[in-house]
Amino acid sequence: MFVKSKDQVVVISGKDKGAKGKVITAAPKTGKVIVEGVAMVTKHQKSRQQGQPGGIIKKEAFIDASNVMVVCPKCGKPTRVGHMTVEVKGKDGKTALKNVRACKKCGAQID
Repeated sequence: MFVKSKDQVVVISGKDKGAKGKVITAAPKTGKVIVEGVAMVTKHQKSRQQGQPGGIIKKEAFIDASNVMVVCPKCGKPTRVGHMTVEVKGKDGKTALKNVRACKKCGAQID
């Protein structure tokens, strides 16, 4: 899945189209994500402990990951995610190759 937790995303389809937010939870097995402030649902919750209030609460629901696009931190535009290999120097001075996510528009690293 191309989206990870704490990514800034924009919703590209559905009732909340155009909304921006941060990914709270990503579920790769189901291909769904929870985005902050998007797909709000109401839940009727019963008081479980003495002193805990019951009532109607609002919370975010899962939406499909294909309905969001990652916002590039450099150019600030919604973009498809590409991958590129970069050289990383270790503590011992050796170089290693690492795969990172990259913006398809400007080429900046997302990770």
